[in-house]
Amino acid sequence: MPLDALLVDISIISGIFPVLVALYYYRQLNKTLKIASLYFLIAFLVDAGLWLSFHQWKVKNTMPTLHGFVVVSIVLFGLMYYNIYAEIKLKKAAIVLSVLAILITLFDARYLFTYPSLSITTLSLLLIVLSLIYFYKLLNPLKYIDIEKQGLFWINAGVLFYSSVNIFLFMLLTHIPVNDQHNYYIINSITNIIANILYSVGLLCKPQKTT
Repeated sequence: MPLDALLVDISIISGIFPVLVALYYYRQLNKTLKIASLYFLIAFLVDAGLWLSFHQWKVKNTMPTLHGFVVVSIVLFGLMYYNIYAEIKLKKAAIVLSVLAILITLFDARYLFTYPSLSITTLSLLLIVLSLIYFYKLLNPLKYIDIEKQGLFWINAGVLFYSSVNIFLFMLLTHIPVNDQHNYYIINSITNIIANILYSVGLLCKPQKTT
């Protein structure tokens, strides 16, 4: 099996790890972590469904599903960061940025059967901004906290890592020759595996008090 295909398979399988952890600790999760867990479940189902559509069901075009997934991702991450932020102005910022991102994705949906490069790039940019804001607030607390024991620290790290590494890939993918795209998509597979590990670590962390 070619390396790129193997990594795609491993990347999809890795998506089940945060889902299983979330199911096991579901009663211990707060509202924010439950929203994150819902995203992990949907992301895994979409990845697995797209893989089956391409390899088993021979569906010729799955781009509408990808367009829809981007919108769902914006909504769930917008809700997640809305719940994370303590300050009203940051909550409002999360709402405004998410609404703007949705408007852009709806505009991009005019090309429903083509790769949603604009939409995914917008999602990545949104997540980079929201995750950096959270890191800034987390690293400047009113009193000392063990950030490595904060579940959201690891989840946010996964969000920032995946989005920042892949944003240029998403932006430029449609300009890369089709025959060469699988070589570049190795980047996506590797970062997705690492992100899913970080998500799982975050869900395994015991709730900690923050101030």
